[in-house]
Amino acid sequence: MATHNYNRSMARWLLMPAVLLLIVWMAVPLSMTIYYSVLDFNLLMPGMRDFVGFENYVFFFTDPSFIAGLRNTLVLVGSVLIITIGLGTLIAVLIDQPFYGRNIVRILVIAPFFIMPTVNALVWKNLMFHPVNGFLSFVYRVFGATPVDWFSQYPMLAIIIIVSWQWLPFAILILMTALQSMDQQQVEAARLEGAGPVAVFRHIAIPHLQRPLVVVLMIQTIFLLTIFAEIYTTTGGGPGTQTTNLAYLIFHQALLQFDVGMASAGGIVAVILANIVAIFLIRVVGKTLAEH
Repeated sequence: MATHNYNRSMARWLLMPAVLLLIVWMAVPLSMTIYYSVLDFNLLMPGMRDFVGFENYVFFFTDPSFIAGLRNTLVLVGSVLIITIGLGTLIAVLIDQPFYGRNIVRILVIAPFFIMPTVNALVWKNLMFHPVNGFLSFVYRVFGATPVDWFSQYPMLAIIIIVSWQWLPFAILILMTALQSMDQQQVEAARLEGAGPVAVFRHIAIPHLQRPLVVVLMIQTIFLLTIFAEIYTTTGGGPGTQTTNLAYLIFHQALLQFDVGMASAGGIVAVILANIVAIFLIRVVGKTLAEH
């Protein structure tokens, strides 16, 4: 018993430096952000730092760009989740089947996840969606159709496609790994009983993938709330505010309008929203894990 208590005490002392460093690493920037969020502080007038209380928050919430940014954020996150989870499940099931060259296909499928978001956006912007030299424009002309300027006509759809292509391999990787741990004896028994591929997928694969799907949902949602590089590289939040999400709106306030107070208020709002979503997803994950 004494040895056990000594080991626990030693473990706490060994972990304490890392925990304290993490607390300082998070607390100092957060405290500075809260401090600046209640000031009228613009970098164009660095000598003026008037206390304004919650005026920055009120202005941020009443700004029409905030409503557009919140709507675009929800549309982007929801659309990407539907695409990546739906296609990810289908592709994971398909490439889990035995066929020639399966290992090579698996590597190619997950490769886009290792591409930097900025590079990913540039590839789609200049090689796929370009209205003159893009691959899709070439396909349109082959079939006698007029090429589409995606970033002008369908900007949000273009961003959704780019981000989905980036995050689809992550969903496939998690779900494919989960499928490989599925009880093959249960699958074979179901097939001997006359169950077809659809029945096996519905009654065996889907229940087995429930927990990995929730994990994919949680992790992707947290990261998708902060999508920035793809928007900055391609549309710049436009046309107008059609592709401006909360992350880009905060950037616009901070680095284009130099309004540190307003950007800090937006950052606090974004942190609160992200924590609300994270708490909700953690509850969902905990409930799912408890049921299984």
